[in-house]
Amino acid sequence: MNSSKMRRKVVVATAENGDTGDKLDQLLLSSAICNGEDLSPFIRKAFASGKPETLLHHLRHFGRSKESEIEEVCKVHYQDFIMAVDDLRSLLSGVESLKSSISNSNCQLQSVAGPLLTSLDSFIEARNKCQNITLAIESLRICVRLMELCSRVNFHLSKNNFYMALKCIDSIERDFIHKTSSSTLRRMLEKKIPAIRAHIERRISKEFGDWLVEIRTVSRNLGQVAIGQASAGRQREEELRIRQRQAEEQSRLSSRDAVYALEEEDDDGYFIGDEGNDFYGNGGNANSTLGFDLTPLYRSYHIHQTLGLEDGFKKYYFENRKLQLTSDFQVSSMTPFLESHQTFFAQIAGFFIVEDRVLRTGGGLITKMEVENLWDTAVSKMCSVLEDQFSRMRTANHLLLIKDYVSLLGVTLRRYGYSVDALLDVLNKHRDKYHELLLSDCQKQIAEALAADKFEQMWMNKEYEYSMNVLSFQIQTSDIVPAFPYIAPFSSTVPDCCRIVRSFIEDSVSFMSHGGQLDFYDVVKKYLDRLLTEVLDDGLLKLISTSIIGVNQAMVVAANMAVLERACDFFFCHAAKLSGVPLRMVERGRRQFPLTKARDAAEEMLCSLLKKKVDGFMTLIENVNWMIDEPPQTENEYVNEVIIFLETLLSTAQQILPGQVLKRVLQDVLSHISETIVNFLVGESVKRFSLNAVMGIDLDIKLLESFAENQAPLVSEEEAIQLKKALVEARQLVNLLLSNNPENFLNPDTSKIQRRSPWTL
Repeated sequence: MNSSKMRRKVVVATAENGDTGDKLDQLLLSSAICNGEDLSPFIRKAFASGKPETLLHHLRHFGRSKESEIEEVCKVHYQDFIMAVDDLRSLLSGVESLKSSISNSNCQLQSVAGPLLTSLDSFIEARNKCQNITLAIESLRICVRLMELCSRVNFHLSKNNFYMALKCIDSIERDFIHKTSSSTLRRMLEKKIPAIRAHIERRISKEFGDWLVEIRTVSRNLGQVAIGQASAGRQREEELRIRQRQAEEQSRLSSRDAVYALEEEDDDGYFIGDEGNDFYGNGGNANSTLGFDLTPLYRSYHIHQTLGLEDGFKKYYFENRKLQLTSDFQVSSMTPFLESHQTFFAQIAGFFIVEDRVLRTGGGLITKMEVENLWDTAVSKMCSVLEDQFSRMRTANHLLLIKDYVSLLGVTLRRYGYSVDALLDVLNKHRDKYHELLLSDCQKQIAEALAADKFEQMWMNKEYEYSMNVLSFQIQTSDIVPAFPYIAPFSSTVPDCCRIVRSFIEDSVSFMSHGGQLDFYDVVKKYLDRLLTEVLDDGLLKLISTSIIGVNQAMVVAANMAVLERACDFFFCHAAKLSGVPLRMVERGRRQFPLTKARDAAEEMLCSLLKKKVDGFMTLIENVNWMIDEPPQTENEYVNEVIIFLETLLSTAQQILPGQVLKRVLQDVLSHISETIVNFLVGESVKRFSLNAVMGIDLDIKLLESFAENQAPLVSEEEAIQLKKALVEARQLVNLLLSNNPENFLNPDTSKIQRRSPWTL
């Protein structure tokens, strides 16, 4: 207490001796403590000013000032505290008694509950054992089912039933592997299941690889079968069109006769003319009909779906098939393309038949866009190969064989929805080259046929020979079959050339057919015109100018030209029939005979040779007595020789030459005889002649005119008159010399002469 008072005095002294600022701070601190305010500003200020001792001094001073207040409060509440202590002591005694009572009750309870607790412990132990047994049974049941599934997996693996094995593995992972209590078994399964999946993936990948190898051979056979069926369908269509044309011809000949055609069905279920149908209806019989199996592919795809590798397998399948297609594009340089083109195109056709099947039934294994991309690539490559191979070919038949097979390829794949226009465009692009090669081949054949001609009439001993050489080209002059042996009015060159031209027409139509162009008759007709005018006509002209040395040869060639004129009508009709053009349109548009130059040259050559023969007889006119005193009673010798020659000529010519040709030849020869007589009379050879000599010439001309008139049975009355008019020059001159009024011949107003030459007048 003394020290305390001394401290208070120090403080008071300090306060009294301190400045007003310290006292104010002490008052503010006391006020803040009393008001429960924050003292942090005072603490911060004390440390900031470097005087924390002042703050501690103020705090101690405030504590001493409150001690007296505490003493006052304790004095006021002392009595209450004593009473509370007494109450507490009484409460403690009651607690002791309660504790004793509780202890007694506890002893009684334990003595009573002891047996019950023992029973409870037994029950709990029994229940735990039951739970353990139940858990063990459940674990065993899970293990048994797990082992059954494992056994089933092994069984399916041994039978290569991979899908069921994977389903069992999925069931193990989903339902059992997390439930099994055996960590060893769990670890074994966690190790073996990925290994089994990897094993299945390897096995199914190998199976798929084997299928990829096998499908290439299958695709080639499949393409050959499909193209063969397309070829058979085309053949049936051709037969149907032939029957339709026959029916059309019959209907044209007899409109009263009704013609019916039945649609026939093959054993394989294809209707004739049903080229647009697919090989199989809805796809259910494709494998059995065309013989290819997609089961390994779909199995592999399904397994990869189950393994969760669907996208990877799709990509793997597409890439491998693309590589196969690329390898199919390789054209061997060791084998001629003519020998390998069927295999080449059949392989591609089979490839896309398989892809079409996979697209429609594969469940999204390949998309339509991917198939179209593959097809575009294939079309581009095939067009490139065709362009290259066609540019190297020098034989029309080779080009035709490849074109036919490509067109069958187009027909086959168009049924599956593939666009083949680009391929057809390539074929049409080489149309001109094909026909140029075909013209070149025919030119060689025609040259060989003409060179082999012996200028002898053709003998036919059998009816089939007549049918093959005459009826097949419609060059017969009568519908009555002649007696055999039959001597034809033409040489063997005619049927040989007809066969060459017919083959040209059929090859041309074959190339133009099935190429996407429906109306191609004009194209065939254009090249047929070229064959006749540029090849056959020129060949005949060359033959006529170089090989004919006798009248009989010239007569045979002239007869050949007359027969070829009839054959040309057949050629254009045959081309129209094969092109599907009605014959009435061909008949309506008939054109000039394309072998006119050769025909005229043949007749001119015949006439020239005959004139030479006649000139040999006409030299006898020099033996005529031009100053004879008496009128002659008979014709001169030269005219008798000429008449004998002409009659001999007619006996042969009328058997092979048509009437029109014979008429033109005789007319030219008689005109030449007339000119020869006139030229001799007005020439320098005859200086003087008597009237009697002119009367002898008149008898000669009358004999010639009688000869011309007698030819009416061979030609006609009008044509016989025209033959007689061929002697008009000589007749005019003789009439002039014998006339008593020559001025009538010189007066244009009264002249009855139809023709006169200046020198005659």
